[in-house]
Amino acid sequence: MKYIIIIIFFSMVSCNKEVEKTEVNQSEISALRAVVEHSVSEVVSNDFQMQIADWNELNVLKNFLDRFIKASPKEVLSNSLELRDLIKLLKESKKSILFQNPSFETRVNILYNESLRLADMNTIPAITANEVNTQVDKILDAFSAVNAKINTIFSKKKFEDEIDIDLRLIGLDSTKIDTISRISILKRNQEKILREKELNNLKREN
Repeated sequence: MKYIIIIIFFSMVSCNKEVEKTEVNQSEISALRAVVEHSVSEVVSNDFQMQIADWNELNVLKNFLDRFIKASPKEVLSNSLELRDLIKLLKESKKSILFQNPSFETRVNILYNESLRLADMNTIPAITANEVNTQVDKILDAFSAVNAKINTIFSKKKFEDEIDIDLRLIGLDSTKIDTISRISILKRNQEKILREKELNNLKREN
């Protein structure tokens, strides 16, 4: 009789644990299917949209990330491998010389690494909805950082293009000018030479 009571006790404990486990699993399944809203804190400014119009890899990635703005963790995971591949394409894409610098490449690398972590979550059976949602926020934050850098680069170029400088007058050391500044200065010098030629031709005609 004593052994029967012990067996019944352990059976009841085991059943209770199974019920609790089932409830937890059902709760997590519901959480994985629940739609969550995320956001991109910074986008490329409208002033610079024309300059990136031909950058297909960036534009395709931006449009694809729209799926993550309002999605369930389950939907996110189903799109994670394609997201990883699109970011890899951006990473390896042919970029304007303006973006061929360590600062911009670092931001793209961070974005790619975050996408790898999300893709890896597909292989984790016990992954939680909260972990997936947190990773989505990290990816969108990393993409915002890329957009912010694009805005900074174009803003700097626009500022430099609006300033007419003569290196001989200000004594600027040309060996210490960064790539963007050098491009802007060369462009302005070329335009100045063309204007002088046009003026000289007009004088000759008169």
